[in-house]
Amino acid sequence: MSITSPIEVVVDKVSHRYQDLIELFDSAFYQTYNTRLVVGGDEPIYLPSDSLCNFNQIIFAHGYYASALHEISHWCLAGAERRLLEDFGYWYVPDGRDQNQQQAFEQVEIKPQAIEWALCVATGKDFDVSTDNLLGDGETDRFAFKAKVFQQVLAYIESGFPVDAEAFIAVLAKYYQRPWPLTANHFQYRPEQNSAI
Repeated sequence: MSITSPIEVVVDKVSHRYQDLIELFDSAFYQTYNTRLVVGGDEPIYLPSDSLCNFNQIIFAHGYYASALHEISHWCLAGAERRLLEDFGYWYVPDGRDQNQQQAFEQVEIKPQAIEWALCVATGKDFDVSTDNLLGDGETDRFAFKAKVFQQVLAYIESGFPVDAEAFIAVLAKYYQRPWPLTANHFQYRPEQNSAI
């Protein structure tokens, strides 16, 4: 049995390399938005350009493919004004949140995680929600949270994803030779399985 490094994940014989995401993102958005996807360390963050770096940076954690998709989803959701702010001006309390903080966190994560789910579908990669609170005492109902994220996916399919999300979903679907445009049938979600667990 071999252990797959965070650099490369293989699903259905499709290689998911973060280097490909960087190249695809650069090709799609660098010229228009002066924004690049960058490998980082422990904590992902978005940094607008400044005197130290002449381009905006979407920094994702440790070269993890899933982290890159998640951070891209936040960028796709942020509008022009929020892209001028560090981490898009998001309120964020790190792992260790209490119940109220966890509920607030999950509320602001519904739309980004719906976009992330679509990015995963476009790459052929499995998706699960992230509640990101391993050390906190704030309880999480992952199934209820996933149901909310799925409802947002359906709303996006009906009314359209944010413009940059739609564009990148199409880029990924073409690169990974996945179905396009996305429909509800492309998302594996069965609420009846949730109630049985």
